[in-house]
Amino acid sequence: MRKATILGKPWKASETVVAAGQCLCGAVEIEIETPARWAWHDHSGATRRAHGAAYATYVGSWRRRFRVTKGQADITRFQDEATGTIRSFCARCGTPLVYERARSAHMVNIPRALFPGRTGREPHYHIAIDQLQDWTYLGEPLVPLKGYPGVVWTRPTRNSTRKKRGTVQTRNV
Repeated sequence: MRKATILGKPWKASETVVAAGQCLCGAVEIEIETPARWAWHDHSGATRRAHGAAYATYVGSWRRRFRVTKGQADITRFQDEATGTIRSFCARCGTPLVYERARSAHMVNIPRALFPGRTGREPHYHIAIDQLQDWTYLGEPLVPLKGYPGVVWTRPTRNSTRKKRGTVQTRNV
C-alpha cells in the first residue's frame, strides 16, 4: 500500500473559501476548501468504535483541498492493515480527525462535527446502513424530562412497553 500523508499542497487563501475546524483540545486545527466533495452518515462497526457513537457524519474532501494548519506533530495514526484504512487522531485529546481509504487515496474524510460552520454539503447518504444498531435514535418524538432542564426523552406508550416486554397485562374489572 502506498504511504499516505494528510498534508496537501498550499493554496492561495485569497482565492478560496475555507471551512476551519479543530479537535476538542484545540491542539490540531484543519481546514478544507468549500464546498466539501460530499457528506454522509457512516453506520459501520469500525466507525462506531472509533467515535464511540451510533454513527459518525463525515465530509469528504479532495486531499489537495485539505490542510492541517496547526498541530501536525500532535496527530497520531492507526492503520488497519486488513482494510487498508488509516484513522488519524489528536494525540492529546483523542478526537478523530481524518479517515483515509487506500482505494480512494485522493480523498480524505473528516468528521463533520469538527467544523462549527458550513462545509458546503449536507449529508444525504448513509454508508453501511445494514449495520444500523437497534438502539440508534431514529427521530422518534421527544418530550422534556420533568425535573431535568435540557433533557428530552422518548416517552413509551403503554402498548409499546408491553410489546417490548413480551407480556400482555389484563385489567381486573
